[in-house]
Amino acid sequence: MSTDDERPEVPAVPQTRAEMRAAREAAEAAEAERIARAAAPADQAAPPAEQPDADAPAADEAAVREAAVREAAAREAAVREAGDREVAEQEAAARKMAAFEVAAREDVEATTLPPVPVAPEPVFVGAAPVAEAEAEAAPTDEAYAPPAPRLRSEEQSTGKPVRSRRFVLTLVAVLGVLVVVGTGLGIASLLQGPRISNVQVDAKQAIESSGSRAILTANQALADIDPSQVTVEPAVPFTVDASGRGIGVRFTVPLDDSTTYTIRVADVVGAGGGPTTTLTTSFETPASNIFLLRRDVDGKDKIFLTDLSGEKAVPVFEHAKINDFRATSTQLVVSVEEDDGSRLLVMDRDGKKQRELKLPGDGYVGAIQVSERGGLVGYSYSDKELSDTEGRASVLVTQSLSGDDDPQIIDVAGAEASVFVWQFVPDSAAVLFIDFDGALSLVDRSSDAGVQSLGLAAMIQGISRGTYTAIIERLDGTVVELNLADGSEEPLAASDPDYGSATSITPFPGGTLRHVVARDESGLPIGQAVVRVDDDGKATPLVEVSSADSILQACASPSGQYAAVVVAPDLANNPYDGMLLPLPEKVETHLIDMVSGEEIVALTGFDASWCQTAPRF
Repeated sequence: MSTDDERPEVPAVPQTRAEMRAAREAAEAAEAERIARAAAPADQAAPPAEQPDADAPAADEAAVREAAVREAAAREAAVREAGDREVAEQEAAARKMAAFEVAAREDVEATTLPPVPVAPEPVFVGAAPVAEAEAEAAPTDEAYAPPAPRLRSEEQSTGKPVRSRRFVLTLVAVLGVLVVVGTGLGIASLLQGPRISNVQVDAKQAIESSGSRAILTANQALADIDPSQVTVEPAVPFTVDASGRGIGVRFTVPLDDSTTYTIRVADVVGAGGGPTTTLTTSFETPASNIFLLRRDVDGKDKIFLTDLSGEKAVPVFEHAKINDFRATSTQLVVSVEEDDGSRLLVMDRDGKKQRELKLPGDGYVGAIQVSERGGLVGYSYSDKELSDTEGRASVLVTQSLSGDDDPQIIDVAGAEASVFVWQFVPDSAAVLFIDFDGALSLVDRSSDAGVQSLGLAAMIQGISRGTYTAIIERLDGTVVELNLADGSEEPLAASDPDYGSATSITPFPGGTLRHVVARDESGLPIGQAVVRVDDDGKATPLVEVSSADSILQACASPSGQYAAVVVAPDLANNPYDGMLLPLPEKVETHLIDMVSGEEIVALTGFDASWCQTAPRF
């Protein structure tokens, strides 16, 4: 049988191409030797071994065969050595491939997308069983390299993970949509003109103090705003401060409670031009509430917080003897009496977090007032041990509401001045006072400007909010409006109808409350009244009492919307208590709506938190 028809069986153990070729050549040599032996004549067969005299040709033939066998064995050893080298090279290649796969997996894991699993290709140490023709065609001097990991069809074309490519495409699409939408909105905004994007206002503070602000923020920078473009309804004094996208409206007086205010800014245009528009916003103020002091000769005195109906009164502080108190938007300042003198307490509006302020010494405190804008409390102080030659009497003291400083006694010309009457100027840290010599003076506790002399005076009736104007009674009995900024003054206009001279005058935004006394021909009082007098002089009586009763105080709510009138009924049978600030045991506070003139309610107590000072006796 020819070599074309017979092929060696494939060994059970995989072989390299070199080993296979060596084996094939050895087989072919053996087959050729077999054929040669078969074709030789019988008489030329090899003689027995024990015949030393055999023919030379036969001996030569045996030598040739032995040499061929040795050569085949040598070739086989060389082939095996080459196979071992190839195996080593394949193992090295396999290790490199494994390292490559590990690095590839680490690169894939570093991305946000999960790795694409790749099935590993087998790595053969020997040659895979192939057809003889393929084995002959394969190179024998090159190490076997395993195929590279197969990727998906899209990864083969792009070289990037499929999910990563989809994420990038989705992100680009979303950004494109946002750009288109943003551009459209920008164009629409330019076509519509400026609009309000935000409004800030503290409505609760706005009804309690002047100087509150409403800030309108537009969606784009604005051209200059003139104050004439701004209107507020209901009408109230204000100033305007505009810059960039913001328009600030500052109310120079407190606002009414339970009222909707509307702010309009007309003919507003963007800084870059475009159509004009009117900016409009509204806000509603909350309902008012007040604090009242109710003394109880048989029990503890109490400070109540109540709405204007009196139906929701809640006690917030109590003590055996409460002499006076004042309220800010966040705190209460209370003067209490004890056996060794006065104590001055500061607390939250609900009576919690009480702390005591340091006094100039052991003594008594009266006429307390607060300056919320300046963060100060002021009071008159007298030493407990007082004589004609020793001790301080009725000196004026101011100190921080926080209690982080020492009490400061106001002095005039280097001497501590005894003060007859005094008041804080609203919305400032300035103090206006009259000493016992009748000198009217002004000192600003927020500066070192010193004391400013304003002439002689008999009484400080009141100081208007937001105007820096005081109503002063001079020594000759005339009543003037004194400008505290420049010292100018003018007589206070009489009311229409004229109710005569007032015993007390309390200013409020838009007018004054005047306490007047009606007398008979002999000069005896026959009645009292509180009259509202508008800025134009028009007078309207709010409360009238007979000679049996007495009006102790009249003050207005911060905006002038309401009046609180303190009345002591049946004065002849209403004894005074024994406090530092002595008052009749029974007092009532009548709340009046000054727009309609109607009484809202009468509450037991006095010292309404709307008042700057305590009642006078």
